[in-house]
Amino acid sequence: MEHYLIMHCSPTLASLKAANMFRFVYTAAEELDAYVTEWNQRLSGKGVKICVLHKMDHAALLYVYREKLLKRDLERDGVALFMEQYQYPKGTVDDAIRHLKKRFEESDAFPHEIGLFLGYPLGDVKGFIKNKGRHCLCCGYWKVYCNACETMRLFEKFSKCRDVYKHLFENGTSVMQLTVAA
Repeated sequence: MEHYLIMHCSPTLASLKAANMFRFVYTAAEELDAYVTEWNQRLSGKGVKICVLHKMDHAALLYVYREKLLKRDLERDGVALFMEQYQYPKGTVDDAIRHLKKRFEESDAFPHEIGLFLGYPLGDVKGFIKNKGRHCLCCGYWKVYCNACETMRLFEKFSKCRDVYKHLFENGTSVMQLTVAA
């Protein structure tokens, strides 16, 4: 689990980004539950939470997030109105995440509004949906449909963070030491 957190969630651990997600393979549901419970206990004092967004056959989509940053992102101009299209409730971050989980359960299609839960700009999420993932200006951590130069600088920052965290982790620094307090 530590390796996954470093490789896929460094920007969230560093408080540069509201959230990340990754696919986690497990052998038994109890194992998955134990990992999620353990890491939530360990990271809660740092303002980081982990939840299972969706389970597949012995694999789960894990969502690692900072509630305060996610709340800020979901309150950005235009986001609530956009989310209404997908019947997201007006309420708490937990309410929004519950609805996102429901969207995974109710459809075989990937809920592309998840980009908003990962800190992607609204314009990029709308652009991805409108263009069905084609015709982007550039691609990195997500497909970019507006503000390409600014977003590429942000991608560089995320990559540098991951590289630094990976190096420090490989040299003995723990995930807990690398996780910035809220």
